[in-house]
This record gives sequence, C-alpha cells and structure tokens, in this order.
Amino acid sequence: MLERVNSPEDLKGLSIEELRELCQALRESIIRQVAKTGGHLAPSLGVVELTVALHVVFDSPRDKLIWDVGHQSYAHKLLTGRRGRFHTLRQRGGISGFPKPSESPHDAFGTGHSSTSISAALGFLEARHRLGEHYKVVAIIGDGAMTAGLAFEGLNHAGQLKRDLIVVLNDNEMSISRNVGALSAYLNRLLTGEFYQRLRGMAREALRSIPRLGPSFSRLAERLEEALKGVVLPGLLFEELGFRYIGPIDGHNLELLIETFQRLKKAQEPVLVHVVTRKGKGYAPAEADPSCFHGTGPFDVASGRSLKSAPSMSDAFGQALTELALGEPRLVAITAAMKEGTGLRAFEEAHPGRLYDVGIAEPHAVVFAAALAKAGLRPVVAIYSTFLQRAYDMLIHDVALQALPVVFALDRAGLVGEDGPTHHGMFDLCYLRHIPGFTVMAPKDAPELKEMLRLALTLQGPVAVRYGRGKALELSCQGSPLQLGRAELLQEGGDLFILALGAPVAEALKAVELLKDRGISAGLYNMRFLKPLDAEAVRHASETGRILTLEDGSVVGGFGSAVAEALAEEGLGAVRLRRLGWPDAFIEHGAQEELRRAYGLDAEGLARKAEELLGKS
Repeated sequence: MLERVNSPEDLKGLSIEELRELCQALRESIIRQVAKTGGHLAPSLGVVELTVALHVVFDSPRDKLIWDVGHQSYAHKLLTGRRGRFHTLRQRGGISGFPKPSESPHDAFGTGHSSTSISAALGFLEARHRLGEHYKVVAIIGDGAMTAGLAFEGLNHAGQLKRDLIVVLNDNEMSISRNVGALSAYLNRLLTGEFYQRLRGMAREALRSIPRLGPSFSRLAERLEEALKGVVLPGLLFEELGFRYIGPIDGHNLELLIETFQRLKKAQEPVLVHVVTRKGKGYAPAEADPSCFHGTGPFDVASGRSLKSAPSMSDAFGQALTELALGEPRLVAITAAMKEGTGLRAFEEAHPGRLYDVGIAEPHAVVFAAALAKAGLRPVVAIYSTFLQRAYDMLIHDVALQALPVVFALDRAGLVGEDGPTHHGMFDLCYLRHIPGFTVMAPKDAPELKEMLRLALTLQGPVAVRYGRGKALELSCQGSPLQLGRAELLQEGGDLFILALGAPVAEALKAVELLKDRGISAGLYNMRFLKPLDAEAVRHASETGRILTLEDGSVVGGFGSAVAEALAEEGLGAVRLRRLGWPDAFIEHGAQEELRRAYGLDAEGLARKAEELLGKS
C-alpha cells in the first residue's frame, strides 16, 4: 500500500479498508527505520490514523498542516513524497526528524521545540485574510505541549480574532473506553452537523429578537448549553477561550476522524478537536513504556531492547545527583517533562517527593526554582541547553538579579547529533557568560561532573554546569583537584597551548599525542570554568606565543571570545590565537563523529589547525 502513495493526492480515492492497510504499512516502516537510526518512535506511532485522516480531507501543501513538537511527523513525511528517502532519517545529508520547510513544501512551518503551532497557525490565517487568499489551516498540538504558556497565548489571541482556525489536540495521556467513545462519537456528529449549527444559530437569533425577554433567554440558553457540555465533555475551558469544542474522539478510529474533519472543513469559527490517541500504538514495547520509546536510540525490533551499551552523561548526572542528595536534605530537582531524558528517574526512585516535573514549561521551571532557593531549598534544574533558551529572561530577572543559588544542569550542551539544529545546544556559553553573578563550568568527564555538582551546591549564587550528549567518559589523565575558577594543567608544551573547555578535552588529548608524533610540543589545559575564567592559565599558555581554544559551542561570543578578551586586557595582543568551535551557522543533523570530522573538530582536525598555527601545514 505504501508504495502506491507518492503524495497526499494518492490518498483521496482509497477506501477505508485500503487506508487502514496503509496505516499498518506506515507503522511497520516507522518501526523498522527507527530501530536502525534511532528517533522519536512512540509519538509518531500514536498519530498514524490522525495523519492519514488529515491528508485525506485537507489539501496539503495548499492547506497548511502545522505540526507541534515536530517529532510526531514521521508518517506525514512518508505520505508527502519522502518515502524514498526515509532510510536517511536523521542522518547527515538525509531528511530531518522534524518538519523542515526547506525539505518539503508540505512542511508549512519549521519546529523542533513545543507549543508553537497555534501561534504559527494563527499567523498563517491572518496573512491569508490580509492577502485575500483561500486555504485552511490546522494546528496539531499534543505530547504535553499544551502545558506551555505559549499555547494558551495563541488560544487566547485566536479566540479574539475568531478566524477559522482548527486546532487538533492530540491527547495521548489518557485511554478512552468503548462507552465513552460511542457517546463521544455521537455527540461529535451532533455538534458538527450542519443542521445543529443552523438550528443553534436560528434559535439564538429568535430568542434575541423577543423584546425585553430575548437577551435574558439567549444568555440562559447559552448557560444551559455550557452546563450540559461541562457535564459530558471536558471542553468548557476552550469554549471560554472562544473555541467550539469537539470531542473527545477516538484518535485511532479512521472513519470517525475523516468524517469529523470533513464536517469541520466548512467551519467559519475557531474549533478545537480533542483527539485521544495511544502513544506507541501498534508496537507493544512502545505501548508498554512510551516514555522509554519517546526518543530512542537503535533497538532490536523483536524484543524492544535498546542496543545502547555504555552509560551516558545524563545517566552519570542522575547517579551523581542521587548520591549528593543523601547528604543534602534541602536538595530538590526540577525537570520540564524530561525526567528520563535528563537521567532523573533514579533520583525520583531514591528520593520520592523531591523531584518536580513541571511539564513543558521552562520559564515556569526557572521562576519556580528561584522561589524555592529564596525560601531556603537548593534546587537543581535539569534541562536541555537548547530548551533553557526559552527561559532566558527568567535567568536574568528572577535568578541572577536576586543572586539566588539555583544550579542549572545543562544536558545536551554543544553538538547533539541526529536531532539537528533545533536541539544542538550551541549557545548557552554565549548567553550565560555575560549575565552578572553566574558561575559557568563544564566537566571533561563523568567523575568531574560529580565534583562540579558538589561544588555548585556550596556556592551562593546561580551556577550552570554544562555537559554534552554521549557516553560517560572517564579519562585517565589526572591533574589538580577542582577549585573554583582554576584550570587543570594536563600537559606542558613549548610550541603552543590548547585551552579546551568541557567534553572536547578528550579530543584535545588525542591531538596532543598526534602532534607529539610529528615533533610538536603542545600543552593542554582543561579550563573547567568559562566564568570565572582562569586568567593565570591564559597568561601561562601565552608564553608559547600561540594558543588554540576549543569549545563545544558557537565560536561567536563563547569561550574562545572570553580568552581573546582576557589576552587583550592583559596586553597580550601579540599572541597568535585561533578559536575553534562551531561556526556562525545552524549546524545540520548527523552523527556526532561525522560532524566533528567534517568541521575539523576531531583530533586530526585539531592537529591540522595546530600545524597551521605553527606555519607547518
């Protein structure tokens, strides 16, 4: 069936039975591919019927399907001309794991984070109105994205503008029983039927036209309608925001979905369709543990077992924090819907009640943590680097201005890999170093991560500890014990010095050995701290007259820039400095090793840059 579909147009003439067969083929294709390359399995499996129904009814790309938390879009990609490239999913040069407008006109709006779809869809509708164009716009939101304030900001504005926005709420947090489903299907047909809508409008106008009693009766009728729906339907909130609420309906009932969207395609007011789905639908291991299969690495299809062998830095963080909490009863952890991703499941099991999962609400998480700290607790906010960008103002206004001791554990800092530019944590060094009062540090390996967390919990101001995605390394090199603001000398050198911050120390150690074999004496500092920067280490390195800085982040305004400023302030501008990091661009998706090699940030690339600095290339 899947081979017969090269575009959404090919769905229009298929029977319900053929469409059901297509859904099964889509699931099998998604499972096979994600088992090889990793990806977001459970979310995409849960929306297969929903995706098919949307493409049957609407006319993409003329009609705009705006996906939220874009990891739901694998079936959408398969149906929109990318079936032949689906084997390249999340690989360098292949298709993205998220909607990407440059990849296909069917990806109306780019997304990788959550809760943007309603605002974006409303923007399309208003532009359509202004330009006198004609198309429909559907926002598909779910997977916890409705917990973010941004989603409600969009709903509020949509209710005010009263454009014909269709919002599909993909609710995969609850099951739906047969009885409720039958009642829901009946009410859905009733509430979306043209006869009901005409009758409702005529009744209101008739009641309003009655002198004196008309307006009162009209308001009474509205209250009765709302009260009835409030009893049988959980949609009163959306009605109050100006939406016509439809549902909840079974998100795996293909015929019902198609019928619903065909009716709503004619709507001229904001509508919210509440669709209940099962995350991981069609693959038993994913249904049993949807959190584990939300975003997964390669796995064995038959058993569902992960093929990952080594613990990650996230695992190391979770273990370290769990141990540190034993000696600090005031320590609490906060996550924004990423308990498993940040390694905090073990912490929750060991310390019940001390983990707060606030949902996809990063700004709230930061302000909540600030108040916890102000009241005497020691909060640790475990958050992906790229997600913390959403709470930038709160870092300044609520944490730094009050000099509060909040620890930010920045997971996925630097290059992430296959999830691509929306998830690479390239900018935290740049946007944290200029905030007054912040301490910013980065460990070279897992043992140093634990020591940095221990130190962070003793400091009296805000602290960020950033570490990357990947294996929990334990480097054999040993230097000085961890001290605030002091770098670790790992290798003396006479020809040049490499100043490395965080995870890149591992590649720098290999580069030093390569250079030694080529007759070049390269020194190496594990700088440990971006702020406060170890000015003494910088001065010592400058004695060779040549410095390479190395960071896993944007080279614009990051660690290398801090070293350049330190050299200038010390009057050491004659030192030849080469800053190495990720360029002033959004880095594509692909395997970490492949991307480092391509951008010259692996050991061989570093060695070449050192030779160039010495004029030996």
